[in-house]
Amino acid sequence: MNLSQLRPAKGSNKKKKRIGRGEGSGTGVTAGRGNKGYGSRAGSKKRAWFEGGQMPLQRRLPKYGFNRPQKVIFQVVNIRDLDRLQNQETITKEDLLKSGLIRKKNVPVKLLGEGEIDRKINIQVDAVSKTAKEKIEKGGGVVTLT
Repeated sequence: MNLSQLRPAKGSNKKKKRIGRGEGSGTGVTAGRGNKGYGSRAGSKKRAWFEGGQMPLQRRLPKYGFNRPQKVIFQVVNIRDLDRLQNQETITKEDLLKSGLIRKKNVPVKLLGEGEIDRKINIQVDAVSKTAKEKIEKGGGVVTLT
């Protein structure tokens, strides 16, 4: 077989319809564009998002959401997680970072009260929940806010 002898299968190729070539062709006069209006004029392009004068989708959907710029996002540590630091009585941010309980040093830390503590600890954090503070103080410890 020779590449120059290749032909498309019979019936697979259709001739392009020539529009605007006289009334006898069936697409003369208006050339398939209808009568008058924006679409019949030269240079008219209908954008993908155009909905024919209907209220567009981006205006029908409601606006939502707001990102508060001064919102503080805390790194959370629970009381039960402090069991990793068994041999320490005073716990700072650096200790939490070394033990892997927090990931970043410059992001504030909040202590939450999930779990139990059975020893005396002194902990320095940026914020603390009421239950966490009660549990640590009940065990004889102190929570210091930095």
